[in-house]
Amino acid sequence: MTLSSRRLFSLSLATGTLLALSGAAFAAETTPLFKIVTVKDEIVVGLSPQDVAALGGSDVTAIGKALKGKGEVTLWRYAVRKAADGALEQAPVARVSILGNDSLRVEPYTTPLKIIAPQ
Repeated sequence: MTLSSRRLFSLSLATGTLLALSGAAFAAETTPLFKIVTVKDEIVVGLSPQDVAALGGSDVTAIGKALKGKGEVTLWRYAVRKAADGALEQAPVARVSILGNDSLRVEPYTTPLKIIAPQ
């Protein structure tokens, strides 16, 4: 390998790595996850682009305002599953209705797993 071909290879390797990392970050940004905590249990939920539009945002404040104003919101429940290649991922399971309650808490939820967007 010549010096210029080594540089080109290093540059393409770095670019590929950045694209892969930004793709994972983009998936996480397009499907924000939250933990809904009540006195009985907790679940992880995610927002589809339609949910974000309906709520007027993609943060805990938007969910809180919707719960306060409407009394309920319908979101995607998420759970961990195995992908076809055996890797773990966060994936939508079903639509759930969250009813507003004084003892309900909404928290941002982060995961190191790949997040699958709702279909």
